Amino acid sequence: MVFFAQVISWVNVITNAFGRFLLAPVAVLPGWLSNTIISAVTGVFLLVIFKYTSNQHAVGKVRDDIKANMLALKLFKDSISVTLHAEARVFKGALLLLFHAIRPMLVMIFPVSLLLAQMSLWYQSRPLLPGETAIMTVKLNGNVGGRWPTVNIEPTPVAEVTVGPVRVFSRRQICWEIKALENGKHRITLNVNRHQIEKELVIGDGFMRVSSTRPAWNWANILMHPAESPFAPDSIVQSVTIDYPDRLSMTSGADWWLIYFFIASMVFAFVSKPFLKVRI
Repeated sequence: MVFFAQVISWVNVITNAFGRFLLAPVAVLPGWLSNTIISAVTGVFLLVIFKYTSNQHAVGKVRDDIKANMLALKLFKDSISVTLHAEARVFKGALLLLFHAIRPMLVMIFPVSLLLAQMSLWYQSRPLLPGETAIMTVKLNGNVGGRWPTVNIEPTPVAEVTVGPVRVFSRRQICWEIKALENGKHRITLNVNRHQIEKELVIGDGFMRVSSTRPAWNWANILMHPAESPFAPDSIVQSVTIDYPDRLSMTSGADWWLIYFFIASMVFAFVSKPFLKVRI
């Protein structure tokens, strides 16, 4: 698992570079339009991958067999034996289609996960507005009863600590309420036992790339929060999170963007299927 976390950390360096470049139009386009364009391109691209990673000849034979048995159900509906046999063949065909979809799904699942992680940086949360407050939480490594390091936030003109630090002993967490002061992408510096660590802070309006968490050395956390480098396994700090507000939209807001993406990408894939001559 440690090796897998390292691999994903390396991959994130590449995907972050591509993500900043390819998804840059999100910053200037309406949310519904940018998500629709990404969904359309992704749907067609995944359809092409499906075409060249699946056994199209076998899928075609199964599809033809299902159509033939569906026709038999209509023509011989008065014959119990023919009906049962046709239903069994249809059910078998459905299972075979699922089987033929396994290889394309295995090929697609990792790049799609990387894409969704990059999209979440734009759509899941919005930046803080000047004057707005948020909770910043530092999660420490170690046992609940272990020693607590000295942790404080260095003064900065871009944000002000209004409450804290508050220690949650049962979770080994230290929390502050911070107030945003100046637009832009900034770095908040924390001193942890005289060692400095940084967390990105984004303040502004509109669409900006927002990283809510600097992740722990865990492959799932690194995959879900790709923008900032993860903490080492032996680090005193496990993770740092800023509780940004959810972005509100039915097409490009928190959680809804993901539903819209899957629906729109499937619609564009099915519309393109006859043109690309793909059998699913």
